[in-house]
Amino acid sequence: MFNMPRRDHHNTGSPSESHPPPSADTRQKLLEAAAQVFAECGFYSATIREICRRAGANVAAVNYTFGDKVGLYTEVLRQSMRAPETAQLITALDAAASPEELIRTLIHLRLLHLCGRKKPDQAFRIMMHEFSQPTPAMARVIDEGMRPISRRLLQAVGELLGLPPDHEKTRLCSNSIIGQVLFYAFSQPVLSRLQPELKLTPEQLERIAAHIADFSLAYLKHAAAKQNGALQIDIPPQTGTLVPQNRRTRQRARLREHTQ
Repeated sequence: MFNMPRRDHHNTGSPSESHPPPSADTRQKLLEAAAQVFAECGFYSATIREICRRAGANVAAVNYTFGDKVGLYTEVLRQSMRAPETAQLITALDAAASPEELIRTLIHLRLLHLCGRKKPDQAFRIMMHEFSQPTPAMARVIDEGMRPISRRLLQAVGELLGLPPDHEKTRLCSNSIIGQVLFYAFSQPVLSRLQPELKLTPEQLERIAAHIADFSLAYLKHAAAKQNGALQIDIPPQTGTLVPQNRRTRQRARLREHTQ
């Protein structure tokens, strides 16, 4: 089912004395080649043989290093989602002094991590394959990287709204914040054509992050005030007549007065 290579004299399917343990360089070459093949074909159509051909490695090196195809793909998926950067992000979120600071930090770092990478198209294609044909590896990546960040964001948004983290309003607001970040990450191929003047340079990403944070926090404050009953909308009393809004309307009103 996973298109594992057949057993032959080039692939024993298990470690043996004829194949020494792969070096760190071989491991990196396997990951780079696997990312290319998984981006092109997706997990289910990719083959270990093609990955090893591009890496210049023996097919047994995958079993030595990653256990199997699923193990290799899981590591590629983790790197596509920048697992080391996720750990740094969690540390930064834990150091935030307020919910507002946490949200700004999350938006800023997530945007830089997702849009500042060297090969966004490759990571994008891997994720698109994953979304259309989920694999068992996704559950592990969610638990390791996404869930801890989601919990912290829900807690911060809930504090600003005065609602529990699991409240529907809290979840909707959290999803909207992340959605704005993912828009720039996943829409780059489209944005580059719709808005060619929009270059996602580090400076531009800083401005985009600040905009998303200002936009999101403004709504959260508005929603919190409404939730607490502190938001009042002044509606002028009805007088039975419409107040003229422009010169032509005022002229018509005066004409009616003179003819009555």
